Amino acid sequence: MLEFLVSRGEVAVAGRTGRDRLWDLASRVYPNEPAIPPEEARRLRDERRLRALGIARSRGPECPVEPLDVGEAGEPAVVEGIRGQWRVDPALLGAPFAGRAALLSPFDRLLHDRKRMNDVFEFDYYLEMYKPATTRRWGYYALPILYGDRLVGKLDARADRKVGVLRVAAVHRDAPFSTAMTAAVDREIKDLARWLDLELVLPD
Repeated sequence: MLEFLVSRGEVAVAGRTGRDRLWDLASRVYPNEPAIPPEEARRLRDERRLRALGIARSRGPECPVEPLDVGEAGEPAVVEGIRGQWRVDPALLGAPFAGRAALLSPFDRLLHDRKRMNDVFEFDYYLEMYKPATTRRWGYYALPILYGDRLVGKLDARADRKVGVLRVAAVHRDAPFSTAMTAAVDREIKDLARWLDLELVLPD
């Protein structure tokens, strides 16, 4: 019911307490300004989505909550070897790029469009938490590993707060890691344990 009221613009999330959302009347959450006309709102939404993604399809399948395409935002682009009409954020063209290692949430926007993920990054991944343990390849809640401009593997780790540890079961490498890649990913794993305030336990 609350989600329905959100879609009607009658209520909104005003904050959170832990994992619980705090609701209030939308009129007390959103700015007291005239509503943006629907066409203008769609244009702004598409531009913001493209800015976040960098490159995306102009058109895509119907998707509830968060569409996967960006309409006419940005500029036309061609992705070599991949069919479809693409759009790119012109502010990113020619800009310098400095990549790094990062452990991503399975719900990161980089992964949300599975077809884009497969086409652009050639990355084989899906969340296996709903699969029987015996059929999982990467783990219950494996974290995709980003290195530079490539998705290079998955981290199978679980936070066991009862005993205060982050237990790493495996680092699944999609391709061999260089010494620099291994060191960078190891630092990210240690940072994750420190952020969670857990002791890191590596596989034997």
